[in-house]
Amino acid sequence: MYSISNKILIEKRIPVEEDTFINAEIGELAGVKFSCCNCGLENSIKITPYETGFPVFQLYDDEKVLAKNELLSNKIVSETSKNSLHFGELTVNDLPTLYFGTDCPSCGFKYICVFSYGEKQPGLTLLSISGVWKYS
Repeated sequence: MYSISNKILIEKRIPVEEDTFINAEIGELAGVKFSCCNCGLENSIKITPYETGFPVFQLYDDEKVLAKNELLSNKIVSETSKNSLHFGELTVNDLPTLYFGTDCPSCGFKYICVFSYGEKQPGLTLLSISGVWKYS
């Protein structure tokens, strides 16, 4: 897993097996699986709360990696509601939103995963995978 610092082009959304983890389902980590769109290898990603990922703000800050409208039009994030703006202007489910890049170990195709993690309401901790996208 790595941060992305150069301009990228989002190409295709890749389905994941499970995209929502609630309370005890998260445990110490959440496992996300998706198949590579090039070689078909099943990729497995482990998201550890408070350890995995980089702030999504890094992607659209000065449009160094992606423009805000690209993030919105690809439904990677949505505009944050007014009462949650302290998490940033673009989030997933109005929760702290993170991302990371990963490569298919078999063919090297590049993917970006975007997710949010936090307490949605008292007693409800939510880890929500916005998705995985192939990029170039």
